[in-house]
Amino acid sequence: MTDAALARLHHAVRRTRELTAGRAATGLGHQAADDTLGTFATDGAHGFDPLPLLGALHRAGARAVVIGQVAGILHGSTELTGDLDLLWDGDAAQADAFATAFAEVGARVHDEDGVELPTGADAFRLRKLDFSSPAAGGDCCTTRLPWGILPVEDFLARALTATAPDGTRVHYLRREDLILMRRAIGRPKDLRRAAELERL
Repeated sequence: MTDAALARLHHAVRRTRELTAGRAATGLGHQAADDTLGTFATDGAHGFDPLPLLGALHRAGARAVVIGQVAGILHGSTELTGDLDLLWDGDAAQADAFATAFAEVGARVHDEDGVELPTGADAFRLRKLDFSSPAAGGDCCTTRLPWGILPVEDFLARALTATAPDGTRVHYLRREDLILMRRAIGRPKDLRRAAELERL
């Protein structure tokens, strides 16, 4: 039987496909998303499916934790999205595994200045990458970013895990930690989604 959280994600992927079918391209990627509408209003929502990358990360043994709106969907949020945001500890010992997973799905990676890098282990020694692949784009963040008061190491340690029928494991933030992150970032879409999570 499919994990309930993953069933919600599969449903969101289907809804996204249906609602974006035939929608005209905007020329905007996830980095240009409006602070209120979010990435569902960008071209990132066309064909958006985070599951191929999440599966590749599992197969490679790379422990990434889903944050952002995909994590919200796993908890039951009804808002759709067009990007996948990931958090990991940045341990160099995992760099090869991350590079393997991202290469498997044909991802391209860029540093924080927008410079494209080879999708190899060296790229995953940086504190943050922007990525794009045929099915999903987003941010791949480490705990080395300046997260302010957010105890992101603790968030990673207590993340939840959903397991698919084929054994694929998807790690994602606990609801209360996702709410803290949303409120700390404080954009209109974050506050709206935090309030929704509090109601769930």
